[in-house]
Amino acid sequence: MKCTEWADNQKGTVTLKKLSHIDEENKPQMVDVSAKNKSNRIAHAQSIVIFPKDLADRFKDGDIKTKKGPVFSTAIIAGVMAAKKTHELIPFCHPIGMDDCQITIEMDKNGNAKIDCVCKIIHRTGIEMEAMVGASMAALTVYDMLKAVSHEISIESTRLISKSGGKENFNAKK
Repeated sequence: MKCTEWADNQKGTVTLKKLSHIDEENKPQMVDVSAKNKSNRIAHAQSIVIFPKDLADRFKDGDIKTKKGPVFSTAIIAGVMAAKKTHELIPFCHPIGMDDCQITIEMDKNGNAKIDCVCKIIHRTGIEMEAMVGASMAALTVYDMLKAVSHEISIESTRLISKSGGKENFNAKK
């Protein structure tokens, strides 16, 4: 299989698609979006941070402060800053000016932090990588802020929840 092909076996069938960031000679390339029409694009990504029970209990009344500052508030700022710099971190992401980036952090019923990052833009290219980077960096910041308390913290997942406005919309299965 060439690098320009991708197999999808999720449904038991194989579909070959051309990878957009690989040219016909299997060399990396940036996607030319100049001919695309601008559209309203929204992407939602989520990261889950798992806490040991004793640490999770400290968040029952909301954000906690450490010597480094308020954990969730700092993570939100770091996530937004990272989302704005996605094109500097991932080689073929287009530099785009986001119209909005909202990060929320809530404790779920299991005592884990659920970090949601929703990014919006009117542009020719998608914004899901910005949402993924924002959620990821917020999760990493939570870990950094709390590692002095426990190294048992883990980042369970970062995934795309939904995206709209491009060639294909996407909604993750629950």
